[in-house]
Amino acid sequence: MITLGATTWSEHQALLPDISRPLTLAEYAAFFPVVEIDTFFYAIPAQKTVRNWQKQVPKEFKFVVKAHRSMTGHVKEKVELATLKQTFRAFKEALVPLRETNQLTAVLFQFPPFFTPTKKSINYLRQLRTWLPEIAICVEFRAQSWYRPETLPSLVEFCQTQHLTLTAADEPSQTEASVPFKPIVTTPELFFMRLHGRNQHGWSKKGPNWRKERTLYRYSETELTEFKDIINGLQGQVNEICVIFNNNSGGDAAPNALTLKEMLGIDFDGLAPKPPTQLKLI
Repeated sequence: MITLGATTWSEHQALLPDISRPLTLAEYAAFFPVVEIDTFFYAIPAQKTVRNWQKQVPKEFKFVVKAHRSMTGHVKEKVELATLKQTFRAFKEALVPLRETNQLTAVLFQFPPFFTPTKKSINYLRQLRTWLPEIAICVEFRAQSWYRPETLPSLVEFCQTQHLTLTAADEPSQTEASVPFKPIVTTPELFFMRLHGRNQHGWSKKGPNWRKERTLYRYSETELTEFKDIINGLQGQVNEICVIFNNNSGGDAAPNALTLKEMLGIDFDGLAPKPPTQLKLI
């Protein structure tokens, strides 16, 4: 199974060109079967909020959930072990509605550049399995050191042993705070590809708008063909191939995802009804 989607649902006005407001989740779900949601990264929502999302989408729709920032080390202050354990319990509790309906694709742990391959980091990755048993976990790194020739084989073996899906992240890889694109299967259930764009200048730029500028990129047909070939080559090795486009800044994520969908020649079952504004385009 191949699923394609994007990060968030509100920023993809390209799907409904007649509107300038944020898209609703129901509108987004008319085009894609999965979404990556970062709400959990900033604050763990109540189950009531999660169930409200579920009411807006078909029962086949899936969610990739980003781990809370304290769970990935994106906080300046030291987090005590007791507090961290409580966060994991609250996080797991918030996932219950999605797990009850089989709508959770995976939890994404996107680690910061200073999370490097040390004994402490390895022990923490091992601990994830204890705190979140029976939940699909994807790990994504931002440090080149994980992918050095002497480290990568051990990382792959570790992910296989701990049943962690190693995210294949496409991004500018010329800095220490980025990683090369390595489409490697580490779990038989899921292969996860996350496409951030290749804006080298924006990726390295600092300042108040860096989050938007770093993903300002539209993949070319040639680049999308490369992804198509990789995806086709992986079929048969894994139950699901999930591809998330994170190049939202210029409104390119949804069009790129739809183009890749056409290249792959796939259709998605169980989508939400197309919004009325789409009728005149048919």
